[in-house]
Amino acid sequence: MAKRKVVFPQLSDDVILIDTHCHLDMEAYHEDFDEVLNRAAQHGVGHIVTIGIDLPSSVRATELAASYHNISATIGVHPHDVDQVTDATYQALAELAEKQKEHIVGYGEIGLDYVKEYSAADNQRRHFANQLAFARDLRLPIVIHDREAHADTLKLLKESGATEHGGIMHCFSGDLDLARQVIDLGLHISLPGVVTFKNAKDLQEVAREVPLEWLLVETDGPFLSPHPLRGKRNEPANVIFTAACIAELRDLDLDEVARQTTLNASKVFHLDLSTERNT
Repeated sequence: MAKRKVVFPQLSDDVILIDTHCHLDMEAYHEDFDEVLNRAAQHGVGHIVTIGIDLPSSVRATELAASYHNISATIGVHPHDVDQVTDATYQALAELAEKQKEHIVGYGEIGLDYVKEYSAADNQRRHFANQLAFARDLRLPIVIHDREAHADTLKLLKESGATEHGGIMHCFSGDLDLARQVIDLGLHISLPGVVTFKNAKDLQEVAREVPLEWLLVETDGPFLSPHPLRGKRNEPANVIFTAACIAELRDLDLDEVARQTTLNASKVFHLDLSTERNT
């Protein structure tokens, strides 16, 4: 039996999407990187933010951003990796932030992860607080990772003062009440492909009820492919399925969701999209 061809939703020619969170430096993209970017452009993805999760990936992210006009970078250390952080790590990140500031649009992915706990929870909290202060000093929007750590994440965010420069609760995994608390802090909600899963009822409620001006879309590629591509490598082109799901949940036109989420992302990350065009 032949495989059914996946049909991508269509945007108007003058509309683009922004994938606000992808890990383009990862090995999953090494063999066909240019094809990945071409597919993204073909499906209306005009800009991609590639995310640093430790010092080496932060360096690679900024190198990609320096090489491609439609890629921007963030830098930071993921909670999984903070047990390896030293003063030298922070010094190197500070030097990178100065050297590549033209291409760096945010600080993160930082936060807390109490599910896998690859780094000790106490250490996660200490370095999260340190990195929030660092991001505040750099005057960069923050990109937050929060898995089963909602209370501590909110507490440290409130104490930090880092939210004054805005930011994102990446790959949002909470309910509507948590979303409202995040918005009250001035942070945007970024929805991943998980929202397309049939059992993602809480996330679908968030997608329906949160004001559209506070929503962003992301792949978190190469992870978390949306339906109907679940189980395959995720890539920026697939973010259109997430946007289409939000549009369906809200009974809106896909173009309207794309325009607003793109506007939101450009404001959060201070992106100049005047040169971005679909190809």
